[in-house]
Amino acid sequence: MTASLADVAITGFAAASSYDIHRPSYPLEAVQQLLTRLNVAGRQGARILDLAAGTGKFTQLLAEREERFEVVAVEPHEGMRSELEKKGLRNVTILEGDATRVPLEDGSVDAVIVAQAFHWFAHDEALNEFHRVIVPRGVLGMIWNVEDYNSPQSWKATTSWEAKMREVTWSVEDEHPRFRHEKWREIFDNQLSTNPLSILIAQPLFSLPIGEDSVKWSIWLSRDDIWQRFHTLSQISNLKGQQLENAKAKVFEAIDEATDAERNEQGGLELHGQTLFCWMSAIPRDS
Repeated sequence: MTASLADVAITGFAAASSYDIHRPSYPLEAVQQLLTRLNVAGRQGARILDLAAGTGKFTQLLAEREERFEVVAVEPHEGMRSELEKKGLRNVTILEGDATRVPLEDGSVDAVIVAQAFHWFAHDEALNEFHRVIVPRGVLGMIWNVEDYNSPQSWKATTSWEAKMREVTWSVEDEHPRFRHEKWREIFDNQLSTNPLSILIAQPLFSLPIGEDSVKWSIWLSRDDIWQRFHTLSQISNLKGQQLENAKAKVFEAIDEATDAERNEQGGLELHGQTLFCWMSAIPRDS
């Protein structure tokens, strides 16, 4: 991922309004747990950087909290930023910027949150920028909604039809890391794999190992809505012509031939996933 927004993300998220409609919000249980870990739950007026805020899925949850957080939402994608601006969220300042160019002063936020995006910029340059803007011992949080069909291959899918959908997801690769590849973990794992002396020399910016937890969820969606949600994945939305039709056909085949799908009275299917969240405290630099 370059310092600027990758072309694949620019085109993959071009339909920002569709992304906002079909992508899920985050379970309130997971939000509460993450904010508690960030030491801002119950803290009136805490200033939070919501980096790569997108259309504001997580931003909106912050804005609606009774703590009346001061939220700075930074987003590089113009279309996403436009959708966020339309929401007119309380106490939210929206700025253009990215993980290596955060338009804030040093030590100016109590916490940094990256929702559904850290995998795009899991590198030292971004961590240095997060560390720059956060207060000493402030906490960096990351959170992802992960449908079974977009999960790492090492995870067990809840149903066979969602496992087949995951095969479709993994069959479309564009050489850009997504959450499911788990390459975002490497920047932290590489530090832990060294000996204590080398860690001391490297001077990690954030505490290790990272804290991690998750909340499982499910949602009832129609056949068409499952496809619309699936289509918001950037590598899928970048497909054109016959490649896109082939992917759609495979998704519908997985759904239509499902023998273990739970369906409600309206014909909706139960789609499964989990919300994973991580946190780590900023280590003060030597003065």
